[in-house]
Amino acid sequence: MLYQITDGSVSAGGTLILSHIDFEIKGKEKIAVVGRNGAGKTTLLRLIAGELELDRDDRRGGPGIMKSRQVTIGMLKQQTFADGNRTVEEELLEACPCKETFERERYEYEQEYDRLFTGFGFAKADKGKRLSEFSGGEQTKIALIRLLLMKPDILLLDEPTNHLDIQTTEWLERYLREHEHAVVMVSHDRFFLDRTADVVYEVSGQGLVRYAGNYTHYRQEKRKALELQQKAYERQQAELARLEEVIERFKHKPTKASFARAKKKQIERMELVDKPVEDDVHLFTGEISPLIPGGKWVMEAEHLKIGYDRALLEITLRIRRGQKIGILGANGVGKSTFLKTVAGLIPPVRGGAGKVGSIFGKAGGIAGIDEVGAGSETYERQGGIGKFSLGNHVTIGYFDQHSAEIQSEKSVVEHFHDLFPAMTEKDVRSILGAYLFGGKEASRPVSSLSGGEKARLVLAELLQSRPNFLVLDEPTNHMDVQAKETLESAFRAYTGTILFVSHDRYFIQQVADAVLIFEGQSVLYYPFGYVHYLERMEREKSGEPIAAQVKAEDAALIAGMRAVPKAERHRLREIPTEEAYLDWKLRLVMEKLEPAAEAYGRLEEEYRALEKEWMESEAYWGEEAYREANVYREENANRESDAEEQVCLRGARQWELQQQKDINWKRLCQLEHDRDEAWEAWNKLCMEWIDRYTEEG
Repeated sequence: MLYQITDGSVSAGGTLILSHIDFEIKGKEKIAVVGRNGAGKTTLLRLIAGELELDRDDRRGGPGIMKSRQVTIGMLKQQTFADGNRTVEEELLEACPCKETFERERYEYEQEYDRLFTGFGFAKADKGKRLSEFSGGEQTKIALIRLLLMKPDILLLDEPTNHLDIQTTEWLERYLREHEHAVVMVSHDRFFLDRTADVVYEVSGQGLVRYAGNYTHYRQEKRKALELQQKAYERQQAELARLEEVIERFKHKPTKASFARAKKKQIERMELVDKPVEDDVHLFTGEISPLIPGGKWVMEAEHLKIGYDRALLEITLRIRRGQKIGILGANGVGKSTFLKTVAGLIPPVRGGAGKVGSIFGKAGGIAGIDEVGAGSETYERQGGIGKFSLGNHVTIGYFDQHSAEIQSEKSVVEHFHDLFPAMTEKDVRSILGAYLFGGKEASRPVSSLSGGEKARLVLAELLQSRPNFLVLDEPTNHMDVQAKETLESAFRAYTGTILFVSHDRYFIQQVADAVLIFEGQSVLYYPFGYVHYLERMEREKSGEPIAAQVKAEDAALIAGMRAVPKAERHRLREIPTEEAYLDWKLRLVMEKLEPAAEAYGRLEEEYRALEKEWMESEAYWGEEAYREANVYREENANRESDAEEQVCLRGARQWELQQQKDINWKRLCQLEHDRDEAWEAWNKLCMEWIDRYTEEG
């Protein structure tokens, strides 16, 4: 045990912040501390750093804080350097433990210094600059470099990814995973925590709860714990009500008074289960289906040029119904421009013939919704700018940050009801509650909402109107974690098509099943999701000669050829031989890959359904009920024969439940094993698909 807090409390200004907490750091653990703003996360870091002390507590048996040895602790602080006239090199070399210029230890320190300095995006020439020449964010990065060079036994990081771009954040993730000492970090970047943490502590209600695993595992385990606690609470309340009824029935009967007193003592001996505090995140369990399914192909673009005064890039792409595609790329490469072109807000770079539509062209639309391509109409532009068309009966719902600039003195519930007048007020409140506008929140004026709350309201309107094609530009900006996870759940439940841009990597991971990468003048397509893409990129950086992406143009070609019915495959002869050969090679893998993906999806659904069914079943709670039956038997051993008969019947029932529980547990374990094997098979085929493509790349 490197560091331990036992039964510790911390107060500030007479207010209790942390109450009787237990906390520990083992070896090289990477620990994430999570919780709502103001819960006490930074207070915990300051306590570990020695800036705060535990409250005096005469009931505590020991000192409260124990260390296995004399440990060094370093904490990143969001502040500038005291002397801005010093150069970066002077500041960083001052922390070097070896002052001799030609010592090996000094050489290794400078090597690490160079690796960190360039890893954080600085040029080597920046070493000679004065600290005052850097911005506040850059100074914070330099302070973090200095802290990492000191290599304390416990590294404390408070929002370390602030001021970092995605590339630098990914570099820091890799560095911390390999870091040889313990790290305790607070961050709102959930993906960063997912990639670095192996333990999570949640600060809530002045207490701490420890969860093994990364952020995603913590969220899963917390939901399970809440469900179990809710079941236990409801069961105990029902048992208390039953016992109270028995006491009330028999307490005035002379022959039953001792029995009633025994039941009262049983209640007094019970350890009461606390009513669980509801999680602030709402999870959508059913599907959110579009009003109109729309055609199989939602969008097709061929050599489409997008931009304003000049073409930023040219893109060829096909999007199939039901796909959820995230767009990645640096600022200014054309991501938002592409979304606006798809939505009809701006035309391609040069004018052209054909129908030009606008999503704001119809009165009464909700949050920028319009139907394009209904019936025989097409949405096409050509004449030197490429071609672009939307599929039949495609209804677009568009969102960007300007969509949330709504002003109204009406309450949230009135505003929402005006948009959907056919709904009852009860239904309106139920839907708003699902998007975290419950109770008093629904009665607030729209104009009083924050930017993130307005965006959440507009997205709720958008999903309730149920278009079949959502085009979203940074939908979760300025939202707290609870709002983000609620919307992630809603977008996963949505069965239509989504094309979106987001800088929130965790949101991309949760929603996208494929990604488009905008790099310079090219667009690359990766068909297997964001995390899979990152793993592939890391393998590529390690030196493996592989290609992690597929040109969007090639992906569109392959999708088009695969869509040709078997009876019409002779038409493929019109396609160049090289392209047909590539499609043939990929199709051999796809014929195995698609069933493998379906098998994994089916087993995952079966596992989740069986897990939920088991946790809600009488058999799941049978073991506890069996123990209660034994207590019941002991208390009523001297009663009449009818009581003995009831005990026997109840005992037999509990034995049956225990047997059923054993059977269900074995089924669940087997299904989990089958599901994991199916995932491995699908993942292997994904790799094979990319490798086959690469052979011709």
